[in-house]
Amino acid sequence: MTTAAAAVAAAHRIVLKIGSSLIVDPATDAVDMARLEGFAAAIAAWRSAGKQVVVVSSGAVALGRRRLGERARGPGLERRQAAAAAGQSRLMHAWESVLDPHGVVAAQILLTRDDTETRRRWLNARATVSALLEMGAAPIFNENDTVVTEEIKYGDNDRLAARVAQMIGADLLILLSDVDGLYTADPRRDPAATHIPFVGSLTPDIEAMATGANAEAGVGAGGMATKLMAARIAAAAGCATLIADGRPTPVLADDRRCTLIAPATTVKAAYKQWIGGSLATRGRLVVDAGCARALAGGKSLLAVGLISADGDFGKGDPVEIVDGTGAQIARGLARYDAGEVSKIVGVRSGDLESALGYAGGPVVVHADDLALRETAAP
Repeated sequence: MTTAAAAVAAAHRIVLKIGSSLIVDPATDAVDMARLEGFAAAIAAWRSAGKQVVVVSSGAVALGRRRLGERARGPGLERRQAAAAAGQSRLMHAWESVLDPHGVVAAQILLTRDDTETRRRWLNARATVSALLEMGAAPIFNENDTVVTEEIKYGDNDRLAARVAQMIGADLLILLSDVDGLYTADPRRDPAATHIPFVGSLTPDIEAMATGANAEAGVGAGGMATKLMAARIAAAAGCATLIADGRPTPVLADDRRCTLIAPATTVKAAYKQWIGGSLATRGRLVVDAGCARALAGGKSLLAVGLISADGDFGKGDPVEIVDGTGAQIARGLARYDAGEVSKIVGVRSGDLESALGYAGGPVVVHADDLALRETAAP
């Protein structure tokens, strides 16, 4: 998979980040509706092909400054926050107006860095996105500039898009702006700069080629350096990255010049590693020998296989899974809290509803949310 066309064809879940320079018409400081309609058509076409699409859309601050006038311009976080508050509703209205004709519901999600770096919020946000995608909606992300502080802001939507891709297990991150990919040098200043269509690994030499924000665009916050930072986050999560110019139509035609950056692992492997090595456990589940063999064979942990449970963990919290001798078998994310698990230790599937008081299902830790000892921290 070394071409953009192949990457798009292979992807099931896509995060599409669209920069401010593509959303806002520089001549009018209003939404460029013709271009937005082109993006909506591409989203609808990908969805018709069986793909799930999440959008990270810039533009709220630029649109808010137009609405508020000179009072919203100049330095100061409070001015940016005021502009975001005034512009976000206009941005979402624009997205609704172009997606509605395709029968796609636009669903707004505003995040701060805490939402993707605090595990509980991360899990809640991931569950919300999954539910929206199952319902056929198109989640539209933006940073919550209205309340964000310097300490908890992403700073640009490239990195926000990478965190979203990581959070939802995306196969492909597409960063659209006013540049058509990575060059050996800044092509605006060096006419001998050579375009790089494919990057197999983000080495220091590759990252040194990045340049700053495109000052000519006037509305964006990022540049090639932030795009490569985003690509590094995505690559570690098993997600490929495409850096492309979003101005020509149709979006990402097969002959479009762009840069494809390969993932460093697979989405599944990255998720398992995150569970196995990056999370502090909040409880311990002891399982019988039959359950231990089932887990080693790739099965989920069922209530009937539990011997005991310790700790004060909630639904979605990481737990350690051990055998009767105390040897660690795996780590995983619990689908019940500690109080609920205590009620169903060793309970067969047919008796779970009476034990819990509701039909919750027999799975305590799903195989998808479980990392065997080989990938767990020692």
